[in-house]
Amino acid sequence: MPDTTEVKIDPENGTLIREGVPRIINPFDEYAVEAALKIREEKRGKVAIITMGPPQAVEALRKCIAMGADEAYLVRDRGFAGSDTWSTSCTLANAISSLGKFNLILCGKQAIDGDTA
Repeated sequence: MPDTTEVKIDPENGTLIREGVPRIINPFDEYAVEAALKIREEKRGKVAIITMGPPQAVEALRKCIAMGADEAYLVRDRGFAGSDTWSTSCTLANAISSLGKFNLILCGKQAIDGDTA
């Protein structure tokens, strides 16, 4: 996700200009990763990270692996560009289901770029 301190809005279409903006992990998502790692320390198991986004999202997944996550998955397709929150949540739910069964799924609170949840 773009660092929101650097984001500008395209005056013609009202969308975020993401090109050339440093990318960070959404802090709310990073809190969820930290909580998952703490739970894994206490209960065992594994931490799998999944995100939907452009190829640049691999940077965030690599950071999660560096933090201690066991697996990371990027769901991407050009058709996902401009997805709203409903489409994004349905896509992520389907991707999670395809990976198997989980005892617990942690998510961040909301996106800091578009402020959606």
